[in-house]
Amino acid sequence: MTGSSSYMAKTGHVDRKWYVIDAADRPIGRIAAIAARVLTGKNKPEYTPHVDTGDYLIIINAEKAKLTGKKSSQSFWHYHSGHPGGYKAFPWGKLMQTKPEELFKHVIRGMLPRNRLRYASKLKVYSGSNHPHAAQNPQVLDF
Repeated sequence: MTGSSSYMAKTGHVDRKWYVIDAADRPIGRIAAIAARVLTGKNKPEYTPHVDTGDYLIIINAEKAKLTGKKSSQSFWHYHSGHPGGYKAFPWGKLMQTKPEELFKHVIRGMLPRNRLRYASKLKVYSGSNHPHAAQNPQVLDF
């Protein structure tokens, strides 16, 4: 009896591409969902859950993205330093004005799997329209 075998991607044989997403006038959640699919490699037919098959992603114009609904006042980026009284919380609206790159990284990281493939080193976020990755010939990712 012969069984069918499934294709499993190997770590050294993954073909990685570079993509650019323009975040101007688009909701953060929509961009983050697509970014998580590209970073994990779920948009490829050779996706393998235990192998990093994801592509590189550049997000430009992060400061021009939209916060829909009441997210600017009701959603918070929070952390605790570990010391007494060390709880800090910042509303997304304030974070969008001061550090939109960090807000994008925070939201996209929350959509990545909770395992060792969660690192977001393939994600590059810039608040302006310029980026230093022109040598990689990134393709524009429209959705």
